Amino acid sequence: MALGPRLDLRQSQQLVMTPQLQQAIKLLALSNVELEAFLQEELEKNPLLQVEEGEGSPEKTGPAEEPASSDELMKGGGSENDAPLDVDHSEETFHHDAEVDRPERQPENSGEGLSLSDGAGGGGGAGGEFDIGTAAEADLSLQDFLIEQTAGLEPTERMIARHIIDMIDDSGYFVGTCEEIGWRLNIGEEAVEQVLLKVQQCEPTGVGARNLGECLALQAKEADRYDPCMAKLLSRLDLLARGDLPTLKRLCRVDSEDLADMISEIRSYNPKPGLAFGGGEALPIVPDVFVSAKDDGGWKVELNGATLPRLLIDRSYSADLSSGGIKSKETASFLSECLQSANWLMNALDQRQRTIVKVSSEIVKKQEGFFRHGVSKLKPMTLKAVAEEIEMHESTVSRVTSNKYMMCERGLFELKYFFTSAIQSMEADGDAVSAEAVKDRIGALIAEEPRTKALSDDKLVTLLKDEGFDIARRTVAKYRESLGLGSSVQRRRSYALSDAGDRSEAA
Repeated sequence: MALGPRLDLRQSQQLVMTPQLQQAIKLLALSNVELEAFLQEELEKNPLLQVEEGEGSPEKTGPAEEPASSDELMKGGGSENDAPLDVDHSEETFHHDAEVDRPERQPENSGEGLSLSDGAGGGGGAGGEFDIGTAAEADLSLQDFLIEQTAGLEPTERMIARHIIDMIDDSGYFVGTCEEIGWRLNIGEEAVEQVLLKVQQCEPTGVGARNLGECLALQAKEADRYDPCMAKLLSRLDLLARGDLPTLKRLCRVDSEDLADMISEIRSYNPKPGLAFGGGEALPIVPDVFVSAKDDGGWKVELNGATLPRLLIDRSYSADLSSGGIKSKETASFLSECLQSANWLMNALDQRQRTIVKVSSEIVKKQEGFFRHGVSKLKPMTLKAVAEEIEMHESTVSRVTSNKYMMCERGLFELKYFFTSAIQSMEADGDAVSAEAVKDRIGALIAEEPRTKALSDDKLVTLLKDEGFDIARRTVAKYRESLGLGSSVQRRRSYALSDAGDRSEAA
């Protein structure tokens, strides 16, 4: 067989991710707040895009000039129109279920660790009363706030203080060592120790401590409660965490009433004084979809348009420029690209609205029991089940439900919240229940348990099986831990410490 060059014709199909398609997919995954920031950038780049200001604005036309209702969005455009956004490619990954097992906020008295979050942090210090409001208004970091307070030290001490402050973490603890700083600055360890004591006199009280006991001791000294008994108690916080009250009474040489009073005092201190700084202002979550009940018993699903500017294409401006006789080819090409980009953006935004409403409506349809009766009626649901109903790809549903929130009568929920795994029923013909519903039931059983007899995981398994939930002990333990609830031993100890504090306050 002779070897030589030749020409062949082959016909094939392949998916090409054009820049427009890539950006359309990106828009679909953005929340309303993120999309607003993106549109602001587009408004700055494209002179043909403008925001509708009201009735007095100049006449403009565009694909999305009039706002469409949710019903119109659902009626207009079938699955074939969704194709540009309903694209899957080999390198992308997504989750078929929501992260139902992620740990939530640790409640008080849930673990063996000492719970001190009941009260506000102790105030005072070298500079007087600590005003958290003033610090927040000034928007200072913890390090900047400490540097300001140590500005009056001697130059050498100020240099040492700066190195110490650089080694204070966000919680307010000194995570370095005096020996390390002394070696770095070629000075004695004792000199660094003296400056550390001065830093510990700064506000907020307790900052610069090397451990929890020292942090609480600084706040006890500020409150003039640091006596030998309190010192002994703070030196054995491990016993307090385990709830070994008899040993503590013997070591501190106090009775039950005095010990309860000391524990109550410790609870009023702030174990992490530095967290008042550097966190920035907490931004509220803005819902992307609103769900409300109709008079006929159905549900109304609509987008939150308040957070999005209404974009219009200023075709009159484009016509004026064109009629002016543009001689430059570069200018004409630029205007043509701007018009094409504006048209594409308007169509992409319209398609994004249709897709979000379609997915949200299907979620409401499948989880109607949740909207009517609460989390106990939440059904197991996967991305695949929703995708099959609306004839889209799972990756499209995954993008739609990412970083988006739904507001309903029961509160604000992330769209991923409604996708949960299934727990089989004990009955042969019984329906599976959502893992979130089981979690909710576990939390309710623990909330109702007697304080003198905490429910063990084995007991929780028995109670859940009596209610028809076929669940293993390890699963109960995993769900309990994801709710931030300690074991029965940990809860009994926390109940004992809480009761001791209550008795002290009552006295």
